[in-house]
Amino acid sequence: MKITTPRRISQIFFVSIFLWFCFVMTLGKEWWKLRGWSVNLFLNLDPLTGISTILTTRSLYSGLLWGLLTVILTIALGRFFCGWLCPFGAIHQFIGFIAHRKRKFAEKVQLNRYHPAQSVKYAILIFCLSGPVIGSVFGQAASLQTGLLDPIPLLHRSVNLALLPFTHHGLPRFYEGAGSVGIVFLIAVLMNLLIPRFYCRFICPLGALFGILSRFAIWRVVTTKETKDAKCTHCRLCERNCEGACEPSEKLRLSECVLCLNCLHECKHDLIGYGTGISHNMISPDLSKREFVVSAAVGLAVIPMLRLDGYTVANWNPALIRPPGALAEKEFLARCIKCGQCMRICPTNVIQPSGLIGGVESLWTPVLNFRIGTSGCQMNCIACGHSCPTAAIRPLSIDERMGLNAYKEKGPVRMGTAFVDRNRCLPWAMDKPCIVCQENCPVSPKSITTLEYFSQLPRYAKLMIKKADALHIELESNALEPNRFSTGDYYVMLKGDTQPRNIVENTANSLKISSLIPFNPAPAGQLEIQVRLQRPIVDPARCIGCGVCEHECPVRGQRAIRVSAENESRHREHALLV
Repeated sequence: MKITTPRRISQIFFVSIFLWFCFVMTLGKEWWKLRGWSVNLFLNLDPLTGISTILTTRSLYSGLLWGLLTVILTIALGRFFCGWLCPFGAIHQFIGFIAHRKRKFAEKVQLNRYHPAQSVKYAILIFCLSGPVIGSVFGQAASLQTGLLDPIPLLHRSVNLALLPFTHHGLPRFYEGAGSVGIVFLIAVLMNLLIPRFYCRFICPLGALFGILSRFAIWRVVTTKETKDAKCTHCRLCERNCEGACEPSEKLRLSECVLCLNCLHECKHDLIGYGTGISHNMISPDLSKREFVVSAAVGLAVIPMLRLDGYTVANWNPALIRPPGALAEKEFLARCIKCGQCMRICPTNVIQPSGLIGGVESLWTPVLNFRIGTSGCQMNCIACGHSCPTAAIRPLSIDERMGLNAYKEKGPVRMGTAFVDRNRCLPWAMDKPCIVCQENCPVSPKSITTLEYFSQLPRYAKLMIKKADALHIELESNALEPNRFSTGDYYVMLKGDTQPRNIVENTANSLKISSLIPFNPAPAGQLEIQVRLQRPIVDPARCIGCGVCEHECPVRGQRAIRVSAENESRHREHALLV
């Protein structure tokens, strides 16, 4: 069996497992849904996430301890994760193989030669970790941005939002900004058409971290120029399919070796092996002191500069509504890796990737958009917090979410408050009957009540009665629209009377009123038609900002009732009530 066969089997296996974990991110007890599957396995094995959260928060979420295992195995075995486990690396390797398999030998060797720009990924790593360092060391604003380029969160985000949005409960899934997520993924993958494993060689900060750790690997790829049985002929067969571009024919760059083992398979003289031997050709990551200092300085400067917009303090955007259980904004940005797990698991599809609504550093973090999806944020749903790998959205219990039992005095978790736009609300602005928001409010007692108001319809203000009895009125003109006023919302008011009477039927020139309040005596003279309106009013002491009212509002453009982040539980300074 070829030495590369186990590696290929491992790659196929872990890619399949990764895709399966993304597919089962659906609530339910069936074996093909979330229950029982370790869907955050790859995120937990990612040590870059663990290291960066330690730097930003000075703490480590327990699930991320699995990253320590990856670190230990990397020190023992080398960059095994890149060549054997990483699903994103496997995709790059496959695309590169398909794209370049028919190239001539010399072209393949040239494609797989080391390029000085491969040091860029180390600069990216230093840049990504410098931002967290400023919060940990200097006590200033910390922001976790490794998720933008870390391959595991990047692949999760791409699959969750752009590649598998249609497989949730058989209903279509929509994600605002999914196109930009998909474009980043496609660019990363299609760059393999130019250079094999382009992302892994030039950009990947996780690969850079493994490159630094693998410099001290106990087991490693070992090259020998000459043995008693053979001598290197510099045929460069070992570089024909070298995935890391680590130049095994000259000076093996151990930090670039992804353990694809293609060189072991290609070498006809058995001068390349894998073991604990020492090779005099190994060198450290190719990053100059100047590049290190510049990368660190830029990373230290960028986050404070991004915070100058004031979005995390006084200039906070009330349209930025985080999922229930989200930490306060500064703490949230110090933990969120933009993986999209919460967006994928949300049963109503209201958790969406943020654009620039909260500034550049909030890009692709989760926000609530109540216009999209199938409903608002369900009161008895706590799935997002339990699927978050870094506790940026902390896991809640049902009792805490709904303010029950031990949490009764504290009350339910609030995401914001709904506000009625009286310039767009049908009963307030247009004299149109509507109580959709009040009917759909899930809070008990309801946070939306109504104010009853009778409004005169100017078009039907001076109708003359031809003849009438206790329940029927015939008019002198055909001024009415047949059956328009039989909905139960319209009333007859006689001139000089104070008692409106409900209309149950009408034709073009006649009306029938409810038998509950008949006329006595039969009316005569002039009448008008009024509409009974139930104008919604929100009680901020009860509203939790679930957004069901906004989702169901029949005003299809900008909703007449909208939720904003005022009064959210995660920020006391955003409170509306004393």
